[in-house]
Amino acid sequence: MQATGAVHRREHHVRVLVPRQEVTGADRQWAEQYKPGDVVRYTKGSRTHGLAAGEYVRVAHVDAAHNLVTVRRKYGTRITYDPRRLQGVTLYRESDRAFAKGDRVQVTAPDRERQIANREIGTIEAMEPGKQLRLRLGSVRTIALNLDAYPHLDYGYAVTSHSSQGQTADRVLVHIDTERAGEQLVNRRLAYVAVSRGRYDAQLYTNDKSQLAEALSRDVSHRSAVESTLARGARVSRSTRRSLALTGRNRRSSRDSSDSPGGRSRPSRFYLACAVPH
Repeated sequence: MQATGAVHRREHHVRVLVPRQEVTGADRQWAEQYKPGDVVRYTKGSRTHGLAAGEYVRVAHVDAAHNLVTVRRKYGTRITYDPRRLQGVTLYRESDRAFAKGDRVQVTAPDRERQIANREIGTIEAMEPGKQLRLRLGSVRTIALNLDAYPHLDYGYAVTSHSSQGQTADRVLVHIDTERAGEQLVNRRLAYVAVSRGRYDAQLYTNDKSQLAEALSRDVSHRSAVESTLARGARVSRSTRRSLALTGRNRRSSRDSSDSPGGRSRPSRFYLACAVPH
């Protein structure tokens, strides 16, 4: 992209915060999940510990045996607390990124003041000294960001299937590893959302074609009480049964339409490739 001029050759190296997505909300209640050097952001803050909403701190020490975390604030003050006592906590790790004008990026944390949604995609229009940049979101608005104050930016060339909902591209490449993902990630819903993002072309890359079809056929949709009742063959009157059946069909129709925003058709071409490890 730099060779063709789509991205400027001059890069600016910056430090950004990458969410530790492998740590769930339940995990964040236990000190052993924290690592020295992690950055913690408090959405709600804490009066008891004097932590302000939106404040960033760095993990200094972990006492897993007593379930205590010690964090260091911006000016060096240290606070020790039991992570089960705090809510609205997000964990990050620092990472280096080289951004340039023309780079496609994504926002990794929402910003209500600027009306920026989580995982929103944008293009860097300009980068200035002091980690200042101009970011074009969509085709109608441009915002200014300071990465020291708002370090929540990452490359946007590849996104998760969940983040891609509502987006459209001419061609999509989908990577699916059947060995490293369970049924909650690789299932029929993933297949529909990922493949239907492409207007003309969709290509799937996987480690094992023989397992892919079975993995993508898993149905993880939750049944309603109505559908469960119908499945058990409950004895109801003919009129009630007809009403329940219509309700079930309406629900499924609504669910299908929500998975396909704007009534988007499936790609006209579909490919499957198998990545064989060497």
